[in-house]
Amino acid sequence: MAALHETEREHDFWDGVRAGAPFGFAAALLSVSFGVVAQGAGFTKLEAILMAAIVYAGSAQFAAVAILQAGGSAGAAILAAALMNSRFLPMGVALAPSLPGGPVRRALQGQPIVDASWAIASRDDGTFDRPLLFGSSVVQYVCWVGGTVAGALWGDKLGDPETLGLDAVYPAFFLVLVIAEARDARSRGVALLGALIALALVPVAPPGVPVLVASVAALVGLRHREERE
Repeated sequence: MAALHETEREHDFWDGVRAGAPFGFAAALLSVSFGVVAQGAGFTKLEAILMAAIVYAGSAQFAAVAILQAGGSAGAAILAAALMNSRFLPMGVALAPSLPGGPVRRALQGQPIVDASWAIASRDDGTFDRPLLFGSSVVQYVCWVGGTVAGALWGDKLGDPETLGLDAVYPAFFLVLVIAEARDARSRGVALLGALIALALVPVAPPGVPVLVASVAALVGLRHREERE
């Protein structure tokens, strides 16, 4: 995981591709599972692929599919997906000062943000490395869409995704990100607080809400950092 915060030299786009490749591999495995389960929720092959290409957010996609599979409405599925993706708002706010141009240009540059690329591109001083961000995002996007295509077209030949263990890829993916980011006592404390908040809310809150409320832990950590500085 040393590549996540390497700052010894200037990085280029291909450094980002190399740093994001392991996460892209994990994304490909997970998206194969999505290509399969989306059809079980009533999606056509093309709809599953288009959702992966346009939404490009595993947690939001799986939340929407789970609600539709359970008989929920399209509106409820969209709301759950929006809540799951709400974490990108504070991530975008943190990233914005590192992007050149006006508001519209910065907003467009922020579209490639995913959890892994955000973590890969982050520097210890709170700024972000743009080549690492874009390179790591591109390789993950290609893998995500490619895996969904494979799952949608040929997933019926793979068997049950849970039997193959693909359902374990997603939590393992985020665990790797947390471990890489928790480099000091303050970071570990924030991660633990966020996990406790989310776990407490999972049994009682709608999908997405536990993640959103758990982000309060990051705000607490940021405030303590500012006070110390």
